Amino acid sequence: MRLAGPVDNGLSDKDLEAYFRRVGYSGAALPSLDTLRRLQACHATAIAFENLDPLMRKPVSLSLPALVDKLVRQGRGGYCFEQNALLAAALRALGFSVSGLAALVQWKRSDYGPRIHMVLRIDLPEGPHVADVGFGGLTLTAPLRVEPHVEQPTTLEPFRLMPQDGEHQVQVRLHGEWTPVYRLTLQPVTTDDYEVYNWFTSTHPEVVFTNRLMAARPGEDVRYALLDDQLSVHRLDGPTERRTLTSADELASVLHGTFGLRLPAACEDVLQRVIERSVASARR
Repeated sequence: MRLAGPVDNGLSDKDLEAYFRRVGYSGAALPSLDTLRRLQACHATAIAFENLDPLMRKPVSLSLPALVDKLVRQGRGGYCFEQNALLAAALRALGFSVSGLAALVQWKRSDYGPRIHMVLRIDLPEGPHVADVGFGGLTLTAPLRVEPHVEQPTTLEPFRLMPQDGEHQVQVRLHGEWTPVYRLTLQPVTTDDYEVYNWFTSTHPEVVFTNRLMAARPGEDVRYALLDDQLSVHRLDGPTERRTLTSADELASVLHGTFGLRLPAACEDVLQRVIERSVASARR
């Protein structure tokens, strides 16, 4: 496999090889649409979305060495800033033209809050595409062409982009209906912007990332999602299975087995608190 050298914050050859092993990618190392599709699918299914560090009140670093150490070498997951920053670095190392965007989350929300979700823009000969391996339960498993009104298949649900207030609303089709996921502008976002967004998201005492345990991973014809003690298995062509986890050990087992995570030693207390809080909430 031919590897490109580091380009504009791209991974080194050594780290790129480690990243390929982590996500199970063995295809061509060329800046093509086919490579992007394959690499995004591998990344999305191999590296789970998770927010253990914010729950443990541990700083979330977006430096490239920290991302490689955590998501690649430690076998951890992360949330949008970590996941998409790592994918962006891998793509840049392969010679892709990548820029970062910011999206306004609309999924299951009426009060949209700040525009702080990270999405990637990749400029290709076939036209601009957007990629996102960090949206939890609806993480994209394939890039989307920036072409409104067109239904676009992924390895799971179909998505589309629709015009909204001069921007692009990403929608997913679930159970025959189109539902908004987020709205994005194609204006690039700076690294400094992401540092501010990341600090807010990982430290604010009232945001979901510092209060609720979350994990998600897409698989073949299925999506796995965890919210505190509730495990959901969403089948593409079947019913959703739900299960309540009753102990910290069971939580740890699911995070390791279903989501493929190597857990940090310091997370036992957090998992126990999740279970205790869920039990107390059920009793009220």
